[in-house]
Amino acid sequence: MKKLTLLATASVMCLATAPALAADLTIGAAFHTFDDNFVNLVRNGMIAHAEDIDGLTLQVESAKLDVGHQLDQIQTMIASGVDALIVLPVDTDGTVAITQMAEDAGVPLVYVNREPINVDSLPANQAFIASNEEDSGTMQTEEVCRLLKERGLGDGARIAVLQGQLGNFAARVRTQDIENVIATPECSFMEIVASESANWQRVEARDFVTNWLSADIGFDAIIANNDEMAIGAIQAVQAAGLSTSDFVIAGIDATMDGLEAMKAGDLDVTVFQDAAGQGAGGVDLARKIIAGEPFDQKTYIPFLLVTPDNYTEFENRN
Repeated sequence: MKKLTLLATASVMCLATAPALAADLTIGAAFHTFDDNFVNLVRNGMIAHAEDIDGLTLQVESAKLDVGHQLDQIQTMIASGVDALIVLPVDTDGTVAITQMAEDAGVPLVYVNREPINVDSLPANQAFIASNEEDSGTMQTEEVCRLLKERGLGDGARIAVLQGQLGNFAARVRTQDIENVIATPECSFMEIVASESANWQRVEARDFVTNWLSADIGFDAIIANNDEMAIGAIQAVQAAGLSTSDFVIAGIDATMDGLEAMKAGDLDVTVFQDAAGQGAGGVDLARKIIAGEPFDQKTYIPFLLVTPDNYTEFENRN
């Protein structure tokens, strides 16, 4: 069994009242979508770790971004007798209902990657593992600020922002991080001139940036809530016959595609989020709760800044 090191934990230690670990376990994993590179890294990390554990069956489903469909899948998993649930919710505002379903059935539940809106009031047999989103957009935007100054644009730099899904906790916090950094004296020379939700998607981001360029909305940097949207921005810039070197382009997640874009000289900033670690950590948390072992209800795996100077260190991390 491969070892997993969780680098940072928070919140209260819990002791779940559960039976001893059975010889064979089934964990139901409900994902909001498989149509996302980062999410598939989480899923692959979860599957790989589960395969190393004798007697563990992982049942994985995609809700295809449909809240109602995800609720139905979770209910079906509960009815089938799963020993625990792992959920990446379609909408983090809808996690109260998911929590209630699991609590009513007495089934342990672990939220992975997407922080539930009710994270501070989870029942004793539920937990959450991800990275602290207050760090991600802050690291990203502080580096954009530094690069703009380095390029001599510390006198009124224009910023375009590509947001993730508006109902998603990570998208809200990462966007707020950007605004918070711009509000500091060190980076107050930055001004947001365009901002749209591209729903984490490459194609939607490309379309928005294409429209901004066509409308002559001038900007010096594009800050995206994830790498997929940053890559969409890169594609739009290139399709317009412009050079990506004329902009500072930033993403989050350090996906393989993101790192390839950085290697090509197109992406200036990203932030590593340990997708595989989150997936494997979700499995380990579920097993602890089932076994009645102590666990932390909140576990945070730190973000790490990735730049052209250190990106090779992350090429085999997810």
